[in-house]
Amino acid sequence: MRPLLIAVLLAAAPAGAQVPTGDVAAGHVIATTWCANCHVVDQSPTRAGDAVPSFPAIAAQKSTTVLSLEAFLQTPHLRMPNYQLSRKEIDDAAAYILSLRH
Repeated sequence: MRPLLIAVLLAAAPAGAQVPTGDVAAGHVIATTWCANCHVVDQSPTRAGDAVPSFPAIAAQKSTTVLSLEAFLQTPHLRMPNYQLSRKEIDDAAAYILSLRH
């Protein structure tokens, strides 16, 4: 019965919906350590820079999913430092960013 219930719940989930598996608190530490120099990483009104989106703004985008964040964090970008995060750190950062979604 349990496998059937899981299959039904997965089938009913919207396309692209995923549950973050990372540790939100650990993701917050990563964000404040590595990302806060350029991004606003909390809900607070502090500003890091005008040229980069805040983490709450990233979380609010409909296109932001666990998969899209993980792909982005694994890909080098010209304007971002290449931090070489571990798989666990990527999962944690994605979980933290998605925790800011309202």
